[in-house]
Amino acid sequence: MNMPFYVSPEQLMKDRADFARKGIARGRSVVVLAYDGGIAFATENPSRALHKISEIYDRIGFAAVGKYNEFENLRVAGVRYADLRGYTYDRSDVTARGLANAYAQILGTVFITESKPLEVELVVAEVGATAEDDQIYRLTYDGTVADEHGHVVMGGQAEQLGRKVGEGWRADMTLGEALRLAVTVLGSSDGGTPRTIEPGQLEVAVLERARPRRAFRRLTRQALAELLAEAPGETESGGEGGTATPQAAPASSESAEPTESAESTEPESTEPTGTTESTGSGESTGSDESSGAAEPSESSDGDDSTPEPPAAPREGPPQD
Repeated sequence: MNMPFYVSPEQLMKDRADFARKGIARGRSVVVLAYDGGIAFATENPSRALHKISEIYDRIGFAAVGKYNEFENLRVAGVRYADLRGYTYDRSDVTARGLANAYAQILGTVFITESKPLEVELVVAEVGATAEDDQIYRLTYDGTVADEHGHVVMGGQAEQLGRKVGEGWRADMTLGEALRLAVTVLGSSDGGTPRTIEPGQLEVAVLERARPRRAFRRLTRQALAELLAEAPGETESGGEGGTATPQAAPASSESAEPTESAESTEPESTEPTGTTESTGSGESTGSDESSGAAEPSESSDGDDSTPEPPAAPREGPPQD
């Protein structure tokens, strides 16, 4: 009777882990980033039908690297788990943490009991009402679950790319800034000269916090090209242009002030001309005096209480 070949458990687990890691490293990397409006997933995938990023439930997304047939079976199992739990209890009972625990049990069981482990690595993310409520879980081939914060990179040169993402990531990044960072990191995955990845070679999806129920949205090629083409200083240049218009307004008001003062001086020059025309008409200065004398006579005629003017002509005839 032949004795079976003995392998220590430590060596067996080490061989299985090395086998799984080599298979995962051959796949293209996936970058998951949290931004100010939700969570973004990005990977290099020229296929339009074989997706590495998918929706699991209302506000839960799924991303994977490795062998497609293996992580596709896990995705389908996760959708069935979420639908059954949401139908049996309530839709709010379906969480990323519960789904991550279910995946961990499957991956751990296969890694220990089966002759070949699953060559996959998963990310399960859930967007919350606020940035503090967002959840990102990373699951490895042996069922280990890691609670990530802000960003995670898996597949390929995950450690090197993860450091680059950590250097450029901020919690208040916009969607355009997060995608530009993800594409830049994916372009440097080869370790050589950074290359430019066209929008048609990318697969990008987001979990948007502002959407009412189903937060998952897959970005089209045109929308992705517009986001990647946005200039980082576009808003700043717009602000500078906005300050240029208020500076032009005071200049116009200052130029208008001399015209207003000139108009105000014109009536002063016309007033004396009006008096000369009324007192002129070819008469001498004596006419002005007579006109000045006529004014009190008119006033005296108008007042019945002054009897002195009519008394003077009555005294004249007796002297003659």
